Amino acid sequence: MHPWTDTLRFAFQPLVNLTTGGVAALEILARPETGDVLAEARRNPELDGTLAVSALRAAARQETLLPLHINVFAATLAEFGGLTPLYDAVRATGRMPWEVTVDIVPPYTHVPQWALLEAVTTLRGQGFRISADGVGDGDVPLRLLTDIGPDLVKLDASLLARPAAMRAMRTLGEQLGALVGVEGVETELQCAAALSAGMQLAQGDLFAPPARIPAADVYVPPRAPGVGETLRAGPSVREFVRPAALLPATASAAQVRALLTGSPEVSGVLLVDQAGVPVRSVHRSRFLLTLSGRYGHALYADRPAVKLGDPPRTVGVDATAWQVLDVVAVGGHDRTSDDVAVVDQQGRCVGVVRLADLVRALAETRVEEAAGLNPLTRLPGSDTITGEVDRWLAGGRTCALSWLDIDHFKQINDGAGFAAGDELIRSVGRALRHAASGTTCVGHIGGDDFLVLADEEGLDPLVTAVLDTPWSAAGRDVTLSLATVVCAPGSVTGHQQAAACLAPLKKAAKSLSGASWVLGRAGLPGHEIRRGSGAAPAQRGRTAAEPRG
Repeated sequence: MHPWTDTLRFAFQPLVNLTTGGVAALEILARPETGDVLAEARRNPELDGTLAVSALRAAARQETLLPLHINVFAATLAEFGGLTPLYDAVRATGRMPWEVTVDIVPPYTHVPQWALLEAVTTLRGQGFRISADGVGDGDVPLRLLTDIGPDLVKLDASLLARPAAMRAMRTLGEQLGALVGVEGVETELQCAAALSAGMQLAQGDLFAPPARIPAADVYVPPRAPGVGETLRAGPSVREFVRPAALLPATASAAQVRALLTGSPEVSGVLLVDQAGVPVRSVHRSRFLLTLSGRYGHALYADRPAVKLGDPPRTVGVDATAWQVLDVVAVGGHDRTSDDVAVVDQQGRCVGVVRLADLVRALAETRVEEAAGLNPLTRLPGSDTITGEVDRWLAGGRTCALSWLDIDHFKQINDGAGFAAGDELIRSVGRALRHAASGTTCVGHIGGDDFLVLADEEGLDPLVTAVLDTPWSAAGRDVTLSLATVVCAPGSVTGHQQAAACLAPLKKAAKSLSGASWVLGRAGLPGHEIRRGSGAAPAQRGRTAAEPRG
């Protein structure tokens, strides 16, 4: 018996979903009244393992349904090759291993990496989820971090002052299929920075300090307009995941009823098999209505709850909000309010999403998009396209940014009239929209200027649609000029540098006669003339598409 056991207490701090504002999980923190048990546990793997088991039991006494995060030092896992006592304790408390995330805590120095990776493999085989804690302020090597392949990367709040590092970690998380959160958030400014950097989870005293009783409510600052804008394809389902109420597939109707009546915030229960794969979905209202009817309790209470459940609706963790709506749309109208289970690559439930959360977020997205549309062409403006450029670049994706305009447009407007000019602009906008496919984004940034963001291989259909097509306004022949800069990963830092590279290419394209197209590559000298003629020899191939500023 350790001397600290009589004075050791545990506190609970919520992890907050920054999109929904709800509590995603609880981290259990050891809080001894005297002494420094954590320093001792860092030196003593057996003590650290005992602390993990004690933390789990403390959470069981609180009867919380939320997923749990339990801290374990990296050296402890490497020493024991896993944590069998924790697995046994999870089963003994009636929880499932996939409801528990093991937060691997630094230091990693002098920890045998092969032993740690073997321990992580063992934990995953038992069903536990893995989080890398203290990234950015600890000593975890990036190579080891990628080898671990955590389900969650927890960044230290000190990185919020380094936006480039935050973007890089978000990109790494996307590549690893991991959520990315930040811990130690204490101010609203830090929260805004986390949202701007695309963080999905956050933790800190701003939302709720550690407390002996798990917090029922948390404070989440209101989102500023434009913060955390989502991709045109729709926000990721990961941003809306709520904790799922899980029971084994063998649970009786009485057990489900006890869970629902004791937890009014739970909208439904998922019945899962031994691997954590959903087999039935029990909707709160329909289930309780069945049991409250005449003879309902007598007929069903002792029967398996699966008899009263429906086939679960599931989506993968990489789905978008729009794909969730597609899943909801194919079912009966009586199930539109059912939670949708989110499953990982093994089909195990990682949480649920609620239709109300999705509809609210998508409606806000559409309102923001509508406000930014050009009234003449109904195409998005420059903010939308430049935001997409930044996301592509932050994601390590090569992008081709093109600037298109109508040659001598002022003369066309003055000679043919503004109505003819407006109709020409609308026609060009329609042609661009119809030619765009896949992830290509088309924007109208004002006047006769358009921006197009595409993969390099997606440029040809656009060029055919606008440059190889004859244009006219009130009987006058019209030509268009196109300038493209291809930005490989690392060649520019954001849309400002991409735009700076594009400006001299645009000038080069305008110097050519007829329909023209000039293409350059950021960071490399020279450019390629793909359409147009009549440039002076000294001008050909001399413009350097180099980032400025």
